[in-house]
Amino acid sequence: MALEMKTACMKCDGALEDMGAAHICSYECTFCSPCTTSMNNVCPNCGGELLVRPRRQTK
Repeated sequence: MALEMKTACMKCDGALEDMGAAHICSYECTFCSPCTTSMNNVCPNCGGELLVRPRRQTK
């Protein structure tokens, strides 16, 4: 099961690059770094911890 690499922040709708910084919860809710900071690293959808999204190697 692969992680879905979402392309927009779920709070501000700002663009997220494939290899750019982003944060996710265990349900794959995805947010940009500024939004994550403003939410104190807590997902507003599930209350879970927001962690740095892993990056994939380029081919």
